[in-house]
Amino acid sequence: MKFVDEASIDVAAGDGGNGCVSFRHEKFKEFGGPNGGDGGRGGHVYALADPNLNTLVDFRYTRRFEARRGEHGMGSDMFGAAGDDITLKMPVGTIISDAETGEVLHELLMPGEKVLIAKGGDGGFGNLRFKSAVNRAPRQKTPGWPGERKSLQLELKVLADVGLLGMPNAGKSTLIAAVSNARPKIADYPFTTLHPNLGVVRVGPEQSFVIADIPGLIEGASEGAGLGHQFLRHLQRTRLLLHIVDLAPFDPDVDPVAQAKAIAAELKKYDPRLYAKPRWLVLNKLDMVPVEERAARVKDFVKRLRWKGPVFEISALTREGCEPLMQAIYQHVQAEQKAENAQPERDPRFEADAAAHSDES
Repeated sequence: MKFVDEASIDVAAGDGGNGCVSFRHEKFKEFGGPNGGDGGRGGHVYALADPNLNTLVDFRYTRRFEARRGEHGMGSDMFGAAGDDITLKMPVGTIISDAETGEVLHELLMPGEKVLIAKGGDGGFGNLRFKSAVNRAPRQKTPGWPGERKSLQLELKVLADVGLLGMPNAGKSTLIAAVSNARPKIADYPFTTLHPNLGVVRVGPEQSFVIADIPGLIEGASEGAGLGHQFLRHLQRTRLLLHIVDLAPFDPDVDPVAQAKAIAAELKKYDPRLYAKPRWLVLNKLDMVPVEERAARVKDFVKRLRWKGPVFEISALTREGCEPLMQAIYQHVQAEQKAENAQPERDPRFEADAAAHSDES
């Protein structure tokens, strides 16, 4: 399936049905009163977060969605039926924005979450509504209200705990294939990965996290080089970034330190908040470095980069060092989740008031 993470759509909720002017007509029953019913409500348009979807491709080719209008009211006290609602299934992580103002209307962050994106118009009133003691034969009615019509911009940001960042051919796809059930395309040429891949990493019973692999960055991405910053949005919801560095590039003229600095610079240009996220350095392809040279090469790299954060040495191909890295990531993700779910501390200034109220009761 083609990966699409942006789409523009038009939605139109159904108009309400018109009210009816009618009077009771029965043989041998004169002076029949009003019996015109109300019109039905127009259909709503909903958005539903479907965990089985991972792309917005369904909205790339079908761009207009209209709900049915409500039926008109009829005589004999018959109210019009409401129009059928329509539900648009979208991937979890979809942001729904107003295409004209850019205002974010909804974010689908939970599987099964359902939100109203266009409200159907209310039905009009029939003359039965206007009957009173002084107006026994009303001939008034009201038309149905129009349903909402909106132009929407859909943007998908995948939901992952950990994001992989690095140059093309740094070994990101090999790593995600080694530690999860994801099977991305792996080849010996740049930009093998053309769209984000998600994988679930299981470190123990009921212990797992989601990792995301995006296409590689190169220097000048902010000016459109390579795939540019097109997919960096998918790292904005992660809790941790893994900066994958190829410690043994095929080209001897390539400096891994310069490449790592270029990646950090591009990240900062794109979004300072993304740059400020926790970031770990992962030195990959150690199997290509002689054992006796590894320690010296790693020490020299860290020193020249002036890196102060965590450093992990792995070989994604042979899976050397991957297990300790995954365990450390899980512990970090769990700590972040607990911090987010922690209850705020109670203000001590209100403790005395609470105690006083409990004594009075």
